[in-house]
Amino acid sequence: MIRVGSDCSGIGALDQALMRMGKPYKKVFACDFDYYARLSYIANYGTEKDLKLAKSKLHKKYADGVKKIALLDKKPSIKETQFLEEANEFAKRFSFYFPFNMYQREIPKKPLDVYVSTVPCQSFSIAGKRGGELDKRGILFYNSLEFIRDNNPRFFIFENVKGLLSHDKDPKAPKNPIGRTFQKWIQYLGGKSIDGNVVIMPDDNAVPYHIYIKVLNATDFGVPQNRERVFIVGIRDDVDNNFKWPLHNLLEKKLIDVLDKEVAPKYFLSKNLVEWIITHREKRDSQNKFPLEKQDVSGCVTSRYHKMGAEDIFIKVPSSNSNGYETATIGDSINFSFPDSKTRRGRVGKNIAQTLDVSCNQGVCIPVLTPDRQNKRQNGRRFKTNGEASFTITAQDRHGVLLIDNKGKLFKIRRLTPRECLRLMDFPEEYKIVVSDAQAYKQAGNSIVVAVFHNILNQIGL
Repeated sequence: MIRVGSDCSGIGALDQALMRMGKPYKKVFACDFDYYARLSYIANYGTEKDLKLAKSKLHKKYADGVKKIALLDKKPSIKETQFLEEANEFAKRFSFYFPFNMYQREIPKKPLDVYVSTVPCQSFSIAGKRGGELDKRGILFYNSLEFIRDNNPRFFIFENVKGLLSHDKDPKAPKNPIGRTFQKWIQYLGGKSIDGNVVIMPDDNAVPYHIYIKVLNATDFGVPQNRERVFIVGIRDDVDNNFKWPLHNLLEKKLIDVLDKEVAPKYFLSKNLVEWIITHREKRDSQNKFPLEKQDVSGCVTSRYHKMGAEDIFIKVPSSNSNGYETATIGDSINFSFPDSKTRRGRVGKNIAQTLDVSCNQGVCIPVLTPDRQNKRQNGRRFKTNGEASFTITAQDRHGVLLIDNKGKLFKIRRLTPRECLRLMDFPEEYKIVVSDAQAYKQAGNSIVVAVFHNILNQIGL
C-alpha cells in the first residue's frame, strides 16, 4: 500500500495519477485551505459522509476563517490560534486527514512513500507580481522542508512555475539563469546530490536527499497544452537512486480533439462584439504603411510588440460579409483583435492584433488567450496557429478558440468551457464539476497535468 500526503492538494492531480497507475494507495493527508477546491476534492475522492461534512456551514466557516488568518501579515492572536486548533480537529472528522493549513497540519510519525508539495506559484510567476519570499505564500516552501526533515519520506515531488528558476536574480551574476530563490531551494533539498552531482559540502540545513530538476512541458506527454512547469524529484539517501526522467511521448492529440461539438451560448462572444472588432480597424490611423500587403517586407518587431500599439505591424484584414462575420479564403492570413472590458464600457483601448495562418483544408482551430480581454498579462502571443497546442491553462486568463470551417467562414470566438480546460489538464470525463464556472476555471489553472505526474510516479519506482 503506497502511503501518500500532499500539501496544496487542489483538485487531486496526484490522486488521478495514482489511480491511473492502478496501484492501491492510502491518503494519509491532503491539505488545502480553499473551500471550493476542498468541495471538488471531496466530491471526487471522498465518501458520502465526507461530502455531507464538506457541504456543512461549519466546513465553510473553518475554510474561510483559516484562509483569512493564513494570509495575515502578523502572528495569530490567542483567539485566532484557538480557531485554528478547532479547525484542525474538524479536519480529522473526514475519512482521511484533511487539514486546512500547512502550518497547523500535523506531521505523521511514520515516513510517507511519497510527499508532494505544490506551494502557490503566484509568488514566482512572471504573470504575477513575483513577490517571492516577501509574499507569505512564497515561504510555504520552508514548511515543506520542515515536513521532509521530520517525516523523512522515501520520495518527494515539488512542482512550480518556470519563473521560479529565475526569481530574485543576483545582480552581481547577471548571466546566471538561476535566481537566488531557487538556489536556496536546491541547496536545502539536495543534501546528497543534485542531478547526479555529489554535494561535497552540504548546507547545515539541507536534508539528505538526491534531487533531480527538470522543466517539463505537457505537450511532451501527449497533452495539447503548452504548459511548462519545473519539477523537483527527491530520493531519500537509503533508497535505490536510479531515477531517470520519463521519455517524451508523441503529441498525437490536437486541441480540436478536446473540444465539445455543442457548447452553451454563454461561452460565445456576441455578434455585436464581432462587428465592433471588424469596424474598429477603420477608426485607426498610422503614419507607417498600414496595413501591410502580403508581398511587403515586415518592419522590425520590437521588444514592445506584445503591447500591439497603433504603430506596430499589422496584416490586411479581409472585408466582412453582410451577416456581420468575417470570411477568409483558405491559405490567407487573418488579423483579429479584441476589446477589453474598458472598451466595452465605451472607452477605446490600445489596438492589438496577431497574424493567423489559415492553412488547413479540414477547418481551423486556433488557441486564443484572453478572448474577451484586449491585453494579456505576460509577454508573448494571444493567438497561436492552427494545429498548435493550447496556451497554458491558468487561473486568471479566460482562454478560447477561433474556429474556421473548410469553407473559410470565421465563426464566433468563444471561451473554453471548464470541462475542456480539465481535459487539457488530462483529467478524465468522469471527474465531477461541482462548483461554478469561475471556480472550475481557477481550479483547472492551478492544477498539475495528470499525464506528467503519472509519468514521474512511474519512474520513481513505487
